[in-house]
Parts: sequence; C-alpha cells; structure tokens
Amino acid sequence: MPAAPLASVLFVCVHNAGRSQMAAGFLSHLAGDRIKVRSAGSLPADQVNPAAIEAMREVGVDITGATPTVLTPEAVQESDYVITMGCGDACPVFPGKHYLDWNLDDPAGKGVEAVRPIRDQIRTRVEALIAEIYATRGT
Repeated sequence: MPAAPLASVLFVCVHNAGRSQMAAGFLSHLAGDRIKVRSAGSLPADQVNPAAIEAMREVGVDITGATPTVLTPEAVQESDYVITMGCGDACPVFPGKHYLDWNLDDPAGKGVEAVRPIRDQIRTRVEALIAEIYATRGT
C-alpha cells in the first residue's frame, strides 16, 4: 500500500483557468503523489487558458486534461495549504490551515509570450512550497 501524501495543497484563483492550473500542474509534476494537489475557482471558466496550456507544454508539463472546478468549503477544509493566486478570491477560513497569497499577474487574455514569465514565477514559488512542506513534514 502506498504511503499517504505528506500534505494537501489547494490552489485558488477566480476562474481556475490559468495561474492555479499552472501551479497545480507544477506541483503534481515535481512532487508526484507525495503531495495531494487540487485547484479551484469561485467563478470557474469553461476551459483552461490555451496560452497557459502552451506555456506549460514548453516546459514538459501537460495540463491539457485539467478542468476548471468550483471552489467549495469542503475543498478548503480537506487541504493543509490554501494558496490564493493574487486575485482577491474569498476563501472560507478554517483553523489549522496554512493560507498563502501569491500575488501574480493574471494570464487571462494574454499570449504565450506574456504567460511565460508568470509560469516561471509560479514554478519558483511551487519549488519553495515543496521545500517548505518537506522541511516541516519530512520527505
């Protein structure tokens, strides 16, 4: 039987179509099944931003199967870390959770050239998050 994940992370942005999907893609890619990953939005879009999909494909991370999902109190309650993506999204607050806000530009309506720097900022933050989780919970 596989070991339980070290932690559960929920990435939140309004449309759940760009920043949160890229962050979830990086975390899944870099941490595998060692960290449980979710993403959601308060007003989910119909599809993931094509420029975000392309920018992630360029670095070997496939998020084509991702689907924008509505944010629920249960998703927050089931997560150890709740990370909003600089979009002012309102999340239910539960005791004992780690809440972070990553202030990042919104890739909505931008071409892949403009999305690449956002993608790279997200990767840097995800790598730091993984290091923090491993340091506090073990590897």
